[in-house]
Amino acid sequence: MARIAEILAARRTYSCEFFPPKNEAGWLSLGRTISELEPLNPDFVSVTYGAGGSTRAKTADLVSWVHRQTPITPMAHLTCTGHTTDEVRAILTDYRAEGIENILALGGDAPVHGDSEPKESHYRFSEELVSDVRAFGGFSIGVAAHPELHPRSPDRDADRRFLATKLAAADFAVTQFFFEVEHYLTMVDELAALGVTKPVVAGIMPISNLGQVTRMAHMSGAEVPEWVVEAMSKAGDDLDVAERIGIDLATELCSKLIDAGVPGLHFYTLNRSWATRKIFDNLHLVNRG
Repeated sequence: MARIAEILAARRTYSCEFFPPKNEAGWLSLGRTISELEPLNPDFVSVTYGAGGSTRAKTADLVSWVHRQTPITPMAHLTCTGHTTDEVRAILTDYRAEGIENILALGGDAPVHGDSEPKESHYRFSEELVSDVRAFGGFSIGVAAHPELHPRSPDRDADRRFLATKLAAADFAVTQFFFEVEHYLTMVDELAALGVTKPVVAGIMPISNLGQVTRMAHMSGAEVPEWVVEAMSKAGDDLDVAERIGIDLATELCSKLIDAGVPGLHFYTLNRSWATRKIFDNLHLVNRG
């Protein structure tokens, strides 16, 4: 095991993200995906957490499986929405007992309960969760960053100040995905002007389904540029061609980020391996050791 902050202090990181599957077939498929990505020597993998803790047990199961069955360092997502301080303390206690050392502390989305009462929550902002995880001790803590601003931010200045405050208490950030390198570089410059020196890892989403990515981008406050839409449209209904175009776009973005000195690249895999493996190959990262 290793703390991600220490890895980032030593070198540029390359990492992946997974989500807990909903059924047995999904778990088998994810097992194959992780096995296929393992030869790439990812520095860490992160595991998502459903709205209001809806995948709490599955997230913990997947994090524990990665820790026990692979040489890869896992990072567990943890959201503050829908949790009490006692629940968070219990989750952190379990992770500590398991030997997990990395937490991505997030705000999270409110769970959908229909007509039922919403779950009790002792947190309003992820900054408060970061503070509690820090006080608990023993974890390297990451937070989320939005290059194109958080969708609930009142304005650009407020967004950057809130992020700078989070990073003052955390160890690093991982961004939502984006497509224009300038969005990332501008954010880093704006954070530096506020005195932030913590590393900000760039989140990368290889496109294979334009409609799906557009919906996800809208939810996270990002935009899919027109030039990306035009490039992907050339594939027509050919899904294989669409995936190859998406990989080429992601490879170009990663290359620009590496040239700019990005501290890390984090790939949103959607529980599939082929696109990430191909990008690693394109960037000559497969045998980096």
